Amino acid sequence: MGFSHIFLRNKTKEATPVEIVRETQRLLLHISSDHGLKQEEKKKTEADLKQEKKAAAALANNIRALKSIAYGNDEFSAVSRACAQLTEEFFRENTLLLLIVCLPKLTSEAQRDATQVVANLLRHKVQSRLIASEYLEKNTDVLDLLVAGCGNMDMAIQYGEMLRACLRHQSAARYVLESPAHLKKFFDYIQLRYFDIASDAALTLKELLTRHRYSLVPEFLSKNYEWFFTDFNSKLLESSDYFTRIQATKLLGHMLLDHSNSAVMERYVSSRNNLRIVMNLLRDSSKCIRIKAFRVFKLFAANQNRPSDVITVLVANRSKLLRFLADFKTDIEDECFEADKAQVMKEIVALDPRDQSHE
Repeated sequence: MGFSHIFLRNKTKEATPVEIVRETQRLLLHISSDHGLKQEEKKKTEADLKQEKKAAAALANNIRALKSIAYGNDEFSAVSRACAQLTEEFFRENTLLLLIVCLPKLTSEAQRDATQVVANLLRHKVQSRLIASEYLEKNTDVLDLLVAGCGNMDMAIQYGEMLRACLRHQSAARYVLESPAHLKKFFDYIQLRYFDIASDAALTLKELLTRHRYSLVPEFLSKNYEWFFTDFNSKLLESSDYFTRIQATKLLGHMLLDHSNSAVMERYVSSRNNLRIVMNLLRDSSKCIRIKAFRVFKLFAANQNRPSDVITVLVANRSKLLRFLADFKTDIEDECFEADKAQVMKEIVALDPRDQSHE
C-alpha cells in the first residue's frame, strides 16, 4: 500500500507512517519555536517568510497524509497495521502537545484535518491496548491546554472537539472532573455571549457529566455535591441568559434521571431551595424550558421521602401548581407526558402537610 507523498527534509518520496509522524513533529517544533519569538526579537526577512510558508505547506500535506492513513481515502481503505504504527509513534513523544500548541498557526483546512486525526487516534487500539489512555494519564498538561483552549474565541470548536475525544478515556475525564478550576471554567464558558463557544462548552460539560455514568460521575457528584450544585444552580439554572438556562435544565434532567445517579437525585429533590429553583423554571417564558423543568419537577413530586420543608412549599403552592399543570401542554400529542402529568397532579392532591420528614 502506498501513502501520500510528503516532504522529508526537502526530498519528496513515499513515506512510512513512522516517518510521517517524525517529520510532522519536526515541522511542529520549527513552527512552535518560531511562534515563541517576539516580533521585536526577530525581524522576519523575505527568506524567513518564504521558509515559513514552505514549512506550513509541508505540515498541512503531512497532516493530510496522517488523515489518509487513519481513515483511508478514495484510493485505499485504512489498514490496521499502518494505523497501529501511526498511533504508536504519534503517542510515543509529544506530537499531540505540539499539534495543540501550533493549531492556531495552521490553515482552517489543516485544522479540520488535524482535529479528525486526533479524534481517530485517541480511540485506536494497538494489540488491545488503548495507548492514548496511557498517554493522557501521564501527560495531563495536554488536557490543561485543551480546557483553556475551549475559551479561545478563534479555536474553541477545534479544541472542544479534541477535548471531548480525550474525555472518552476515563482517566482523562477523572482528571478534569477532579480539577475544580477546570470544571468551573465550563460554567463560565457556557455563559459567554459567543454562541459557538457557549454551545460547544455545553457539549463538553454534558460529555463530562454523562459519559462515564456507571462509576466516575456518581462518585464525583457525591463527593462534590455542595460546591457543584451551588454553582450549577446559581450560575446556570438561575442565569438571565436563555441559552444558559435551557442547556442547564436539559443537563440537570440527564443527570437526575440517570439511575446511576439515584443517590444524588434523592439528595437534590430533598432540598427546598432546589425545589424553588425548579418551580421558577416551570414559570419560564420559554415553553421548551418549562417542559424540560417538568422532567425534573416530577422527581420532587414522586419522592416518597420528602422533608417537611419541601412538603410545606408544595402544599402552599398546591392550587397554583394544579392550575398550571391542568393547562400545561406539549406542542404535539405525547401520551407519556400526559401520563406523567396526571401522576404528578395525583401526588400533589394527596399531599398532607402533617407528613413528617423521613430523613
